[in-house]
Amino acid sequence: METILFALSGLSLVMVGIFGILTKKNIIKILLGLNLMETGINLFVVAMGFFKGGKTPIITESFTASTMHFVDPLPHALVLTSIVIGLGTTALALTLTLNYFREHKHIEFRGDNA
Repeated sequence: METILFALSGLSLVMVGIFGILTKKNIIKILLGLNLMETGINLFVVAMGFFKGGKTPIITESFTASTMHFVDPLPHALVLTSIVIGLGTTALALTLTLNYFREHKHIEFRGDNA
């Protein structure tokens, strides 16, 4: 039940992010929408990589072939990598936004290129 709740929460964050990207003209608000989408995708991936009753994949003395109910660590590692990459791309996007502001004196997309 918790997995479904986390998956639905992640998908709702993705939908809110898409709404923000498609309806806003302010560059900062668009970047916030992209970050919401990224967070939703990360939450969804972690929710799909978890199952109830799973144990941590650490080999100890009590490890036997019959206790192979481990949670896969790969989705969690991918999410950690995604968080680091998201931080870097957000910093780059904010730098580009600052350069855009210095040149155009506004941070909204306009149709007249003014």
